[in-house]
Amino acid sequence: MIRGLALLAAGLLAASLQFGVPSAAQLASPVDAGAGQGGSGRGDIAQRRAAEQIAVPPVDVPAIAPVVLDGDMPQRPEGAGMDLPQKPAVIATPPSEFETYVSTLAGQPLRRFGSELLLPSARDFTAPPTTAIPPDYRINPGDELLLGITGSVQASGLRLVVDSEGRIFVPRVGAIAVGGIRYGDLHDVIERQVSRQYRGFNLEVAIGRQHGITVYVTGFAARPGSYTASSLSTLVNAVLAAGGPAAGGSFRSIQLRRGGQLISDFDLYDLLLKGDKRGDAVLQNGDVIYIAPAGEEVAVIGSVNRAAIFELAPDETLTDAVLYSGGVNSVADNSRLMVLNGMSGADAGWREVSATDAGTTKARRGDVVRVLSQVGIARPLHQQPVLVTLSGEVARPGRYYVQPGTQMADVLAQAGGLTREAFPYASVITRDSVKHQQRLSYDRAIDDVELLLAAQPVTSVNRAQLAQPGNLALIKNIVDQLRRREPDGRLVFDLPVDAVTLPGDLILENNDIVHVPARPVTVGVFGAVPSPASFAYRGGATVEDFVKSAGGIQKIGDKGEIFVVRANGTVLAGGKRALRALALPGDLVYVPIDADRGEFWARLRDITGTLFSGLVGAASIAAISK
Repeated sequence: MIRGLALLAAGLLAASLQFGVPSAAQLASPVDAGAGQGGSGRGDIAQRRAAEQIAVPPVDVPAIAPVVLDGDMPQRPEGAGMDLPQKPAVIATPPSEFETYVSTLAGQPLRRFGSELLLPSARDFTAPPTTAIPPDYRINPGDELLLGITGSVQASGLRLVVDSEGRIFVPRVGAIAVGGIRYGDLHDVIERQVSRQYRGFNLEVAIGRQHGITVYVTGFAARPGSYTASSLSTLVNAVLAAGGPAAGGSFRSIQLRRGGQLISDFDLYDLLLKGDKRGDAVLQNGDVIYIAPAGEEVAVIGSVNRAAIFELAPDETLTDAVLYSGGVNSVADNSRLMVLNGMSGADAGWREVSATDAGTTKARRGDVVRVLSQVGIARPLHQQPVLVTLSGEVARPGRYYVQPGTQMADVLAQAGGLTREAFPYASVITRDSVKHQQRLSYDRAIDDVELLLAAQPVTSVNRAQLAQPGNLALIKNIVDQLRRREPDGRLVFDLPVDAVTLPGDLILENNDIVHVPARPVTVGVFGAVPSPASFAYRGGATVEDFVKSAGGIQKIGDKGEIFVVRANGTVLAGGKRALRALALPGDLVYVPIDADRGEFWARLRDITGTLFSGLVGAASIAAISK
C-alpha cells in the first residue's frame, strides 16, 4: 500500500511539473484526502517515512471534482462573424434588342431562358445562416467554433474565434491549429489535443458563425463589382447577388478563377435543365467570377413546352434548340419546323425544315424556330377517326368505330340492317359540322333581323307610333327569344316516303348520330283551330281533311300562311297549296294567327318569313305575336 501511495504521489508531482499550474486544477486522486487526517498517527508516520525514502515531498490531494474550463476566454474580435448585409433587391434586366424583335414577331413577351431567376419575385439562392455545414468545408480565419465538454472536464458554451494564423485558444489546454482543416475532421483534431492532458471526457464541436469572404464579379454581369458573402456561398450565389448575366452576358459560360487559375467554367443550363450543380464550386476569399459574353441566340416559339430565347453552344442544331424548350407539346406538328432568320438577306422569309433535317441543320445566330400546331385544322374525311351512333329501329343499335371514309351502307350492314318497323323517311341524322354551320348562319340572320326591326321606327311613316317604349321592348324580347334557339345540326334528305333504307352512299363523319324511328301513325294539327290534336293517319287523306277534323280554321287564323312540317324535316308552305297536298304519316300541320294587322307586324312577318322559312321562323313569330 505504501508503495502504491508513493507511486501516485510521484505521478501527481510529474503532472504538476508538466502543466506548470497548481495541482488543485489537475485531475484529482480517487482517494479521499480526509481519510489520512482522521486515521491513526502510526499510519501517518509510516506514510511519511515511505515518502522520504523515495524523496517525494508530501502532497495535499483534494476530493474528486471535474475540472471546469472557465478561465479567461478571448473576446470575439470586433466585427468577427457578424451577419452579412442582405442581398440587395434584384432589378430585372431590360430586354435586349433581339428579345424585343422576337416578342413582336411572336405576339407575346419572350425573354431569354433563365432570366426568370433574376426577377424580384424569383426564389433567393443565397445560402441562409442555418445552412448545414458540409464535411468538406475548410476552417478559415474568422470562423467561430462552439465547444462543449462533459465528463471529467466540463466546459459549455465556449465560443472560440479562429485567429489570423488559423488557431484557437482553449483555456487550460492551449492553442490548437485548426485553419484549413476539414469540418469533418475538426472534432478528431481538437479531441486529440485535449486528450493529451485529460481523460474521460466527451467533446462536441460545431461552427457557430462563418467568416465573410470577398469575391469579385466581373465581365457581362448586371451589376459587376466586389461582394461580401458567406464562406459557404457558391458561384451561383454570387452570380445571382450580382443580378445575373446582363442582356449581353452568357448563361453558358461563367468562369471561376482563383489565383490566376481557372477553377470552374459553369454552365447555368446544367442547373436549370438538368438540376446538375457539379460545377457550382464553393467560393474562397479573393475569388474572381467572370461572366463571358453571350453566344449565339435562337428563339423557339409555337407549340413547345417552353417558348423562350436560348443560347446555343457551338455546332448545336435546330433539334437541340427545340430540346432546350422542353420539346414539342401534345398538339404540335412534329414532322417539320418553320425557321426564320431576319438577319440574312438571302434567306428572307420562313423556310420549312423537316424533322429529319433539323437534326443535322446547324442553328444560326438570330434564328427563330416555330413549331406549328395541329389544333383547329379541319382534316379530310379520309383522315378522321369516326365514331357513329346508331339508335332506333336497327337490329344492333350502339356505337361503332369505323375507318375514315366509311359509307352509311357499310355501317348499317355492320349493325345488322334495319328492322321491319323502321321508317327511313323520318330518320334523323345529326352532324357536328352541320350544327356549327347552322349556328353561324343563324347568328348572322338574327343580327340582320335585329337591325331591320330596330330601323322600323325610323324608316316608317308611322315612326312616332312605332317608337313607343312598348314596341321597342317588344322588339328586344323577340330578338332575345330567337337567340335562345339552338340549331340541331340535322341533315335533311328528300327520300321517298316508301324508302326502305337510308342513303347508302353518305360518307359518315365523327360523332354522327343516326336515329331511325318506327313508322308514325298520326298527323298533328295545331295553331288557330278549335281542337288541336294528333289524328290517326288515313291513307289518301289531304292536309285539309285533317284540318277539318280539328274543327277548321278559326277567324283569327291566316289561311295563306298554313305550313306543314314533314317527318323528314322538310317544310311544305303556301297556304292553299299546302292544304291540297296529300298528308303523310308524321306530318305536323300548323295554322298561324293572322299577323297582318298593321304595318309594323306586316313588316316583321315579311322579314322573318324571308330569313326563317320554316318552323324556327314562321312558327316562332306566329307564336310570339299570338
